[in-house]
Amino acid sequence: MKRISASQKLLFTTITILYWTSMYVYVPTLSPYLSGRGLSLSFIGIVLGSYGFVQMLVRFPLGILSDRWGKRKPFIWLGMLTACLSCLLFLIPGLWLWPLAGRLMAGVCASTWVAFTVLYAGYFGAGQTGRAMGNISVMTVSGQMIGMLLSGWLTEGFNEEAPFILGAIIAGIGLMLAFLLQEPRTELRNQPGMSFGMIKNVVRTKSLLQVSLLSILAHGVLFITMFGFTPLKAEEIGAGGATITLVVFAFMLPHAFASMVTARWFTPRFGYWGTIGAGFALSMICTGAMVFADSIGFLVLTQAINGFAQGLHMPLLLGLAIRDVELPGRATAMGLYQAMYAIGMFSGPFVAGWLNEGWGLNGGFLFGSLLGLAAAMLVWAWSSQERRAANRSNDVITNKVTL
Repeated sequence: MKRISASQKLLFTTITILYWTSMYVYVPTLSPYLSGRGLSLSFIGIVLGSYGFVQMLVRFPLGILSDRWGKRKPFIWLGMLTACLSCLLFLIPGLWLWPLAGRLMAGVCASTWVAFTVLYAGYFGAGQTGRAMGNISVMTVSGQMIGMLLSGWLTEGFNEEAPFILGAIIAGIGLMLAFLLQEPRTELRNQPGMSFGMIKNVVRTKSLLQVSLLSILAHGVLFITMFGFTPLKAEEIGAGGATITLVVFAFMLPHAFASMVTARWFTPRFGYWGTIGAGFALSMICTGAMVFADSIGFLVLTQAINGFAQGLHMPLLLGLAIRDVELPGRATAMGLYQAMYAIGMFSGPFVAGWLNEGWGLNGGFLFGSLLGLAAAMLVWAWSSQERRAANRSNDVITNKVTL
């Protein structure tokens, strides 16, 4: 493989941060913005969920196309272009159709994340997938955090449309920089095209299916809380734009820190399942505790712990999705994984929006807590199954040695 220069890795990092910043610069103020336009909580849930619905349909085909063509860059260009269009659609006044169209376009943009992750993994050698996914998770969280921290300040300092305007500008800059990216030679040459038989083998990978199911539940929680109705909860308590920024910071900073150190600190000590299970258990508790949040201080505490908890399992699930898949099928595997977790991005806020309409915001948070509980139970069941299988294998080896 041709060595990728440090400048190319820095360029990729910059583009990735711009990509996520442009998509998330309006997220903390989106539900209050839609509410201010007179939309109901149930319809806000539909708008929020449409982001995941598009990804559920588009991500897997994009991954297959990327593997069959052996190219990643055109999909990155598409991502930056649709990020810009998404922000511009929110600026069109009038009909409810435009915010829905803007969020649908954001779903197309997020679907191209398949190409980003696989291109970056190609910059690293065999056996370094975990390191690559840890790095790219930090880029993701950094871009999201920058965007979400800017959101409240822009709204309070200028107007409610300012985040969308800045998002379109950032995406445009990212698109121009993306034309300078290089792809690893091994991804473009000497690799067979992705056949339908290979696709079948990829989708049968046990670890891929397990982490995909867990990621559905994880993203359901995430898009019910910080990327969904947590800003409305903060507003209900009495938060303004600057205070919402504080709530966002409380979530994103621990999330970024955990993403950075999970593979280095926690996984060697507690293993994959132990670390992932701890993340889901903490997330379950903190999401349920939001029901009792009656002050900004308590809400900030729940977000700080929840952000850290989700930073424990998100990077590990991402790395495990392609760990057992050969290079020619990685975009297909990542496309399937991301299409699966998009089910959580869609169904989480959709069901929560319906519950919120009837029982208030606390109904959605209780539902999110139940999703965390289900994930923790699955992790416990699968880890126990693996331990039993390992013990049986050790017993067989011992018996053979004895004989």
